[in-house]
Amino acid sequence: MKFGWRGALGIALSALLLWWTLKGQDLGHIWDVLAHSDARYWLGCVVFATLIFPLRARRWAALLEPVAGRPPFRSLWQSTAIGMMVNNVVPARAGEFARAFVLSRQEPQVKFTAGFASLAVDRLFDGTVVLLLMVVALLDPSFMGQQSTGLLVNMRIAAAVLALVLIAVALLVWAPKIVFAIYDASVGAFAPKLAPKGRHLLEGFASGLGVMRQPKLLAEVFVWTVMHWLCNAFAFWLGFRALGISAPITAALLLQGIIAIGVAIPSSPGFFGLFEAAGTLGLGFYGIPSDKAVSWAIGFHILSYIPITVMGAWYLTRLKLHLSDFGSGNQDAA
Repeated sequence: MKFGWRGALGIALSALLLWWTLKGQDLGHIWDVLAHSDARYWLGCVVFATLIFPLRARRWAALLEPVAGRPPFRSLWQSTAIGMMVNNVVPARAGEFARAFVLSRQEPQVKFTAGFASLAVDRLFDGTVVLLLMVVALLDPSFMGQQSTGLLVNMRIAAAVLALVLIAVALLVWAPKIVFAIYDASVGAFAPKLAPKGRHLLEGFASGLGVMRQPKLLAEVFVWTVMHWLCNAFAFWLGFRALGISAPITAALLLQGIIAIGVAIPSSPGFFGLFEAAGTLGLGFYGIPSDKAVSWAIGFHILSYIPITVMGAWYLTRLKLHLSDFGSGNQDAA
């Protein structure tokens, strides 16, 4: 896979944020805090933090049903594990491409463009549910409302961006002819040589949005998404308990939203730096001391990073694939 300027910029940003997060911290003290934490809670934390990936694979089946039926769960799970592993070892969220590529290799009836389009819908559901759960957290009296002004502004911005994306998707789902006409008139006029390939990709993307036209499937995807993020929040809360952090479960709902928004920025593989900075910031809203907040961010991140990375690498080997295969697959699709 190619390593361009975006990857370099992401790594630089991650390094800067990691330095900022650890600035003024006693690393020996952080290690001592982690060493004396409760391993039983950490074990439960790892289990639930890893469980979200099979849930994501199960949700993917519903997203793909309109265009490819329901692929076998085994293929969905292996593709998801490999994709998440790639996200952890390659910058710029290359794992999203890898997920669709691996599934298209295992299940030929799933075209790469349709599989990748379904992942865009996957992320739209994530964004919607995460913001809704953040609103629930803000309604909890235990949240320090006097410190929330900046957070509320950022949530409004995120909600506005999400709304614009949903409007664009809605047009592509229910009025595709209008979108295609606008595309042909604009791209066809300025880049006529690229227009046919772009039109083909746009049509493939539209086909991947079929789940949006079926209310029953839409509801199913929403339920799996809520289960995914509640499971993730519970893993966060178990991490709190492991370190003796006194914070309500709603703090986990807010914290995972802040982290989800933070890691959306291009960063290093595994989102190191952004995760720690966002986690420390989020726990700060609940008055958690910075040493405890940093310890939680580092401990949770590393412990949740290892299982899915190992499993993804194992499946990559069993399927006789290499990281370089995803690069060529992306070029073919483009």
